[in-house]
Amino acid sequence: MKLTDIFTADAIALNYTNAASNSIPYLGTGLFPAQKKAGLDLKWIKGHNGLPVSLAPSAFDAKSKFRDRVGISINETQMAFFRESMLVKEADEQEIMRVQDANDPYAAQVLTNIFNDTQTLINGANVVPERMIMQLLAPIGGSMGIAIKANGVDYTYNYDPDGSWKNEHYAKIETATDKWSAADTCDPVRDIENALDAQEQATGNRPAVLLMSKATFNYIKNSKKVQAGVLARNTTSTVDYINYTTARVQSYIQEELNVSIVIYNKQFKDESGTAKKFYPDNIVMMLPQGTLGNTWYGTTPEERTLAQKSSASVSIVNTGVAVAVTITDDPVNTKTTVSEIVLPSFERANDCYALEVV
Repeated sequence: MKLTDIFTADAIALNYTNAASNSIPYLGTGLFPAQKKAGLDLKWIKGHNGLPVSLAPSAFDAKSKFRDRVGISINETQMAFFRESMLVKEADEQEIMRVQDANDPYAAQVLTNIFNDTQTLINGANVVPERMIMQLLAPIGGSMGIAIKANGVDYTYNYDPDGSWKNEHYAKIETATDKWSAADTCDPVRDIENALDAQEQATGNRPAVLLMSKATFNYIKNSKKVQAGVLARNTTSTVDYINYTTARVQSYIQEELNVSIVIYNKQFKDESGTAKKFYPDNIVMMLPQGTLGNTWYGTTPEERTLAQKSSASVSIVNTGVAVAVTITDDPVNTKTTVSEIVLPSFERANDCYALEVV
């Protein structure tokens, strides 16, 4: 077996695919399915299929009145580029050559570790779109956008440049006794219902899903008024004598408001190595059923240029994540590079409503 047989983009992509099939998918994957396009430019139309506007009355033999197109905006920007590499040095390659001896378990373990390093890069690539999507679905302060700043690069995108989305689709609980952190006095059911009503009044459509973190859900669970509501559905008289679980509270909210709760508490590490949650605390995003937009991938330099060179091996995973393997002669090193050009579009932003609860 040759070293170049071990380190090919197809082999690495196959290894990743086998491992990923057993992993839990990111939430954003279903809400913003992946799409592929050429180049860096991204354009999408944010529509508004809300309440119909009545036709204007007209006199006979009069010219028809022209109606303005409202509720549609065209968003155009450039997608963000991400790339990192890992290197297998000459000393490492000497160890990998042990794989020629099929009876050497040490060599097999070295090879496994190398594949794990490569999968680390691919896993890191998958963090990026999920991070972007969850920023869009958590508009803190009503500011809908994406901000990723590291390595001297600033990718900042404003998805509501004129503030029109915030004006109709965002609210914040201001009174201290009404904030959900005030367990004795807050009323989450009332607040959620008011937000659902506001969204329905603005668009004619009522959200069906509530997205929140575990900490935000716990505010609902700890609310004395919610506890009283759950107790009223049971024969026991105090919380101490019932199994007061997350599932029981979710069921109560669904029965009261006809919405389901999705608790998302998945974490990642940012560029500095700090662990963070994809979805922040203290905000609830109210979503319609179905997809909300798309995750667009462009063509990276590795896919566009290196794929044409015989000295490089390039493969694509997850629609648009490029895996490129190159080997240098002096010194003899094997470099694996994973890159992506990616940005989500949010066509159904106007079908969503955000409530900041603390």
